[in-house]
Amino acid sequence: MALFFTILLTMFIAEMGDKTQLLLVAMTSRFKLLDIIIGSAASILVLNGLAVGVGSLISQLIPAYLIKIIAALAFFFFAWSSLSRDDGEGESGGGKETKLPILTVFGTFFLAELGDKTQLTAITFAANEGLSHAFSIWLACSIGLFAADIIGMLVGYLLKSKMPDGFLNLLASVIFTIFGFTTMLEGCGLLFGTGTTLRWVVTLAVTLVFAGLCLWTFQSKKKRSGN
Repeated sequence: MALFFTILLTMFIAEMGDKTQLLLVAMTSRFKLLDIIIGSAASILVLNGLAVGVGSLISQLIPAYLIKIIAALAFFFFAWSSLSRDDGEGESGGGKETKLPILTVFGTFFLAELGDKTQLTAITFAANEGLSHAFSIWLACSIGLFAADIIGMLVGYLLKSKMPDGFLNLLASVIFTIFGFTTMLEGCGLLFGTGTTLRWVVTLAVTLVFAGLCLWTFQSKKKRSGN
């Protein structure tokens, strides 16, 4: 029991202030609370299962740079889609809202957390304690991670109730853009080397393309609102 609570507390502390907390704040502008809870909880259970069971195998089969680049492109996409939403668009969403919100939350959270320090922490605990403690480690890691991330959800919905229409969409777009840039830089660093200028060139090129798309989207929104 002492091991269980030690792991739980360690994972909770490790997740505090992590990018996935801010990610969940951003998601509150797009998805219902229940969808976020189910999607993120399922992702946490799967991620920690991979970490405790076959985490080391996954890291060997899938190049780390590829995981980072895919995650970065996902962040950029959500930044654009948050910006493209009409101000005041509710959770019911309308025709532009995804029809699979839980799956979308699951996939985005999965990519963001895959290979993160919390997953490495789970792998370390599993390696130290052995297979006989695998279930308790998986459960403790999952509860600790979700307990920290639930704070992100609550903060997001508190902001949503207090802030004017459109503000949270803009905040979400900024958060996703920052994650997209930093994650792309990490991925390019793994691919080209952290000491090369090529990682900056590729990252800035992708970011500029994304910025151009956002500018075009913003101008289109202004035209529609003016009609």
